[in-house]
Amino acid sequence: MAAGLVKKFFIASMLMWMAPLAVHYGFNHNLLPGLTNLSPHAMKLLSGFVAVISVNIVIAFYIYMAMKEPCNKHQPDPKFLTHAKASVYQPTGEPMESLKKQE
Repeated sequence: MAAGLVKKFFIASMLMWMAPLAVHYGFNHNLLPGLTNLSPHAMKLLSGFVAVISVNIVIAFYIYMAMKEPCNKHQPDPKFLTHAKASVYQPTGEPMESLKKQE
């Protein structure tokens, strides 16, 4: 199970590096049609904006995959529970009036 989590984390980490670089490369080398008539300043702004959006999409996808992970509920040790319950119900030996004064 841990190997699957590491694999998903590694893939998401790689996508967070590759997606914005690919978007920026695509914009700078005119791989996206219809963007050739933009000024260089507008091209840089648009490529940066889309690169940031691509990273947010990767993060959202990773969060979605993490939420889909099965969660195994932790079951506490029964011996610990019996000792904890017994300690809660044990009297402390102090009179109630001294407890009220401390509050």
